[in-house]
Amino acid sequence: MAFELHPRLEADTTWLGDFLLCRVLLSKEDIGPWFILVPKVVGVTELHHLSEADQQQFMRESSLLAAKLEFLTRPDKLNMGALGNMVPQLHIHHIARFQSDIAWPGPIWGNTPGIARTKDDQDAMAFQWRQHLSEISDFIAA
Repeated sequence: MAFELHPRLEADTTWLGDFLLCRVLLSKEDIGPWFILVPKVVGVTELHHLSEADQQQFMRESSLLAAKLEFLTRPDKLNMGALGNMVPQLHIHHIARFQSDIAWPGPIWGNTPGIARTKDDQDAMAFQWRQHLSEISDFIAA
């Protein structure tokens, strides 16, 4: 069985590229930099379901993404979360948060209007972040 992205993730994000383990997605919601890492392992719903080696690889990739996000955006806080209530496929959100954002200091979920970027704005942001992430040796742009 081959890896397939959950339809909800497919609809709500833009594929930026891949690390060795994870697909890297950019949320379409217009609230700032919001990335999602999805391990390309079939049938996994929880982080502890990954093999020990894959858990370590996930942490490496997550840290690489978080460091790049922090360096480029200088957020007040980086939020990471794995909810999975609506999308059971294991996916971990990485969100740059700012005291000026619409949901601060609360969580993003349920505290934003849920408005998507325009296609042009999403395409421009995706292009920009593909370039930034391509500076990481393990990242291959889509």
